[in-house]
Amino acid sequence: MSRTATVERATKESRVSVSLDLDGTGVADVATGVPFYDHMMAQLGKHGGFDLTIRTEGDLEVDAHHTVEDTSLAVGQALREALGDKAGLRRYGDALVPLDEALVQSAVDLSGRPYLVHDEPELVELIGTYDTTLTRHIWESIVATAQITLHVRVLSGRNAHHIVEAQFKSVARSLRTAVAPDPRVIGVPSTKGTLG
Repeated sequence: MSRTATVERATKESRVSVSLDLDGTGVADVATGVPFYDHMMAQLGKHGGFDLTIRTEGDLEVDAHHTVEDTSLAVGQALREALGDKAGLRRYGDALVPLDEALVQSAVDLSGRPYLVHDEPELVELIGTYDTTLTRHIWESIVATAQITLHVRVLSGRNAHHIVEAQFKSVARSLRTAVAPDPRVIGVPSTKGTLG
């Protein structure tokens, strides 16, 4: 069964196209006009083992907020659609990922209930042109449309680039585990009989 999705999202602020294959090989092709965000979404695809193609044209003359938000909402929607009814999946995943001095722990539940816990220290405001306050909003947006529970905890770190990148790598590894088929699971991995 194909676990893929293509999502198109258009507003007065942006036009977004996302294609996702959960059973890919980690090939990511991302172009949003926000270079650091492109780099982070490429980490999500690569370390999640997903094939991920993103094309976004947004109102960058204002700032990157709408572009990043709308893209993240579309990525979350694509994840939800690609998962289907979630039958036969592991459901849960967690990862502890170091990146030099940074260390990030994440855990995900494909619960059908959107909830985010995000613990990150104060960071410098900009990494290149990327507003670091957008990182939490990226997770909020993905969680909202993917309808998953996500916990992200930055345990250590000094370099803002490392702290943000380690978050994306950790979440990618958590998702990789959660979306993986589990041959011992019959039907949906919930005593309620449904995830969401």
